[in-house]
Amino acid sequence: MFSCTSADEVAGHTGCLCHRPEIRALTRRIDADLTRRGFVAGMGASVAALGLSKPARAQAPPAPPRPVLFINVRLFDGKSARLREGASLLVEAGRIRDIADGTQAAPDGARVIDGKGRVLMPGLIDMHWHAMFAALSIPALMTADIGYVHLAAAAQAEQTLLRGFTTIRDLGGPSFALKQAIDEGLSPGPRIYPCGAMITATGGHADLRALAELPRAAGTPGTAEQTGGMAIADGADEVRMRVREQMLQGASQIKIVGGGGVSSPRSPLDATTFSEPEVRAAVETAADWGTYVAVHAYAPETIQRSLSAGVTCIEHGHLMDEATAARLAERGIWLSTQPFVGDDDSAPLTGPSRAKQIQVFAGTDSMYRLVRKHGIRTAFGSDLLFSAPLTRRQGTMLTHLARWYSAAEALTMATSTNGELLALSGPRNPYPGKLGVLEKDAFADMILVDGDPLADLSLVADPEKNFVLIMKDGRIHKDKVG
Repeated sequence: MFSCTSADEVAGHTGCLCHRPEIRALTRRIDADLTRRGFVAGMGASVAALGLSKPARAQAPPAPPRPVLFINVRLFDGKSARLREGASLLVEAGRIRDIADGTQAAPDGARVIDGKGRVLMPGLIDMHWHAMFAALSIPALMTADIGYVHLAAAAQAEQTLLRGFTTIRDLGGPSFALKQAIDEGLSPGPRIYPCGAMITATGGHADLRALAELPRAAGTPGTAEQTGGMAIADGADEVRMRVREQMLQGASQIKIVGGGGVSSPRSPLDATTFSEPEVRAAVETAADWGTYVAVHAYAPETIQRSLSAGVTCIEHGHLMDEATAARLAERGIWLSTQPFVGDDDSAPLTGPSRAKQIQVFAGTDSMYRLVRKHGIRTAFGSDLLFSAPLTRRQGTMLTHLARWYSAAEALTMATSTNGELLALSGPRNPYPGKLGVLEKDAFADMILVDGDPLADLSLVADPEKNFVLIMKDGRIHKDKVG
């Protein structure tokens, strides 16, 4: 890459940069890496080797969109249980610049949108999404060319945005490149708060290695690890290393796997797979970077161990008991969970995974009752995986909350409450600012709804029909205002 390319060049450039020993060594290492990992991955190694701290941009950031003034709208601000009638809202440079009762003056060049009494609300936030794994089946993900996987993920990201989810927290998967493409305007999609690889112990959920890959060779990543979707760590030191690797790539928070899971057939739900020192190592390392750890945990013992290690957020928690719920509430720990209520909410599974799936369905109602009883800080996520048709139910999953919450409470959870949890990424927050609310200086992420979702939550289950406008960062991605 950096060496002379012809005999004449070699003869005439004996003193050039390419003949310095350290540059020639670097060249050999980069060329070897390009051969081993492919062009894109090798270029990433080259950037790191040259000491460049930020990925190159394919193009300059897109120019700010023109101002937009919404008039005659009923406003749900993401917090109040009542609509603000007859409001107007001004968007400039991707932010909400002003909200007023009645009509306000439009700045020069602004587009004026008459809401005709429709409801304007914040964009929805999904706190448990897997951008790289949502659209394809497990066999496809394991066998398809990585380029196809990324293209499928990009197509699904656009559909996610068009369902009204303007922000997602990615809880495991190599979504860094997709995030960059979306942020640069190369591809439409939601804001992404990435975790990078799910960090798991040997035998834990997300350890999807074939049995032929055992025993593990220390320092040699297996096939599943090479995708960037998961990383195996055994012992506190390895956990620290894996956490740092995700932070190096741009993770906004860390996801570790504390116990068994549904889609990994050899990890029982009752198994606790990380020791307390291992979990604490992740928590301390994430804190060193100014962010937090979310722990995949279903069983009470797994949750309790995570709490003892100082975690900030529990993912799932469907099998928690009374004592565990009380401790979550007492310590103010977040629960990010999903209202799984039946087969329509999950891809078809068989064998041990099917048995665990039924167990999770059975625990959902008890979990939410404990949440309400103890006042646990709770975020909404859908965790829809491995099926493009299933992802269309993202809004339907939100409507399931009506079993335990009012429509206003459910929508508040999926907007401003989720935004509070996102803000815990601190200095690692890729989008510092107010999300999930309609108020001055907040990001201009919003939906114009044909109907009143505070009176009829089912409207969010059919975004194609009921969401007439979707805006993210001040840009309109769906426009059927008429």
